[in-house]
Amino acid sequence: MTENDEKMLLMIARRSIMYGLQNDEPGLVNVNKVPVALLKPAASFVTLKSGDKLRGCVGSIKPVRPLAQDIATNAFMAAFRDRRFPPLTDEELESTHIEISLLSALEPLEHDSEEDLLVKIRPGVDGLVIQENDKRGLFLPCVWESLPDKDMFFKQLKIKAGLSTHYWSDNILCWRFTVEAIHE
Repeated sequence: MTENDEKMLLMIARRSIMYGLQNDEPGLVNVNKVPVALLKPAASFVTLKSGDKLRGCVGSIKPVRPLAQDIATNAFMAAFRDRRFPPLTDEELESTHIEISLLSALEPLEHDSEEDLLVKIRPGVDGLVIQENDKRGLFLPCVWESLPDKDMFFKQLKIKAGLSTHYWSDNILCWRFTVEAIHE
């Protein structure tokens, strides 16, 4: 990813949010004005922050659409459809910072127990997805900044997935991934 590609993705995200303020839908990406590298399918998350506080975070874990459109859609969703926050307003936009996380492919983490799984996790490096049946949770690697302890990180991820902190089953699936982070 070149510096120009990164700037383009940040511009696409911001323009999609601006478009969403007026039209209540994500901005469209003009494929004729986007480098071909940004048209390849990729998974991404867009995180919005106001100061140091989270203001929205939405993404995709599998590459289902061209990266440029994935960024535009996820930026809109983070600004206006993250259920944890009210929709972003015009007044907030100027002080809102955009962070983009480009996800690597998901790597299954084979494990025999919760303890075995915790040994395999790389703090500060791995993002994690856990799933059991219809319950799923995901933490980006940046969550390690606020939850640096493996045990606490995993307990909070279980809560996010809708499981109790002490819950364990041999049916829990886990994947790890890394990200390339882009910040305004």
